[in-house]
Amino acid sequence: MNTSFYTASRGARTQQDKLNVISNNFANVNTYGYKAKSSVFQDLMYYNMRAGEGVATHLTSGTGTVLDHTNTNFSQSGFGDGIGGYDYAISGDGFFMLRDPVTNQISYTRNGHFSLSRRADGFYLVTDSNKLVLDEGRNPIRVQGGGTLQGRPGVYSFASTDGMQSAGDNEFIPVAKNGAPVLNREAKLLEGYLELSNVDMAQEMANTVESSRAYSYVLKMVQSSDEIEQTINSLRG
Repeated sequence: MNTSFYTASRGARTQQDKLNVISNNFANVNTYGYKAKSSVFQDLMYYNMRAGEGVATHLTSGTGTVLDHTNTNFSQSGFGDGIGGYDYAISGDGFFMLRDPVTNQISYTRNGHFSLSRRADGFYLVTDSNKLVLDEGRNPIRVQGGGTLQGRPGVYSFASTDGMQSAGDNEFIPVAKNGAPVLNREAKLLEGYLELSNVDMAQEMANTVESSRAYSYVLKMVQSSDEIEQTINSLRG
């Protein structure tokens, strides 16, 4: 009985995790360059059930599922007009390369909404999170008088985008299996445009209904397990 109770409660927690991912997609439906995420689950431990002493069956019993990781859909979305004087969109594969001016950590994004930031030695092109935008030579882009850029944002791609880690602020950090960043000269840089979010509202609504129903079912299972346990305890008393 405890197994059914804890399996059901684990299922409720799993569906809550899935709803959190869906909610994040909804929250970023208007975020430029945002890439939708989906939940990936894995089964917890299973064991073989026995019909009697030493008699094995083909039946198994498990202890539920758990959120393993989230996948990111890197498919390209449509484009909209820019909202600032230094907006760019990437047509094709690839990312803008960014560098944190404090830690020098490199990250990547598809959000090309940039602006100017004053440093000790002049103005530089930066993101909304104040990261330096790097050019095709992996150097920060300085701005000359009159707003002219010394260079253009570089577009870098990877052999695989599977498993790239989300770093917050709509940025990603590659892992070992992604390979080294390569300058992608085939991608087109569209000045004055921004890539829209690729969240599919219809699909997210369907996922919400599916997860909400599953959540209600496992809660009923928790309730039933609790009622049976109370009945057993009353009979023992």
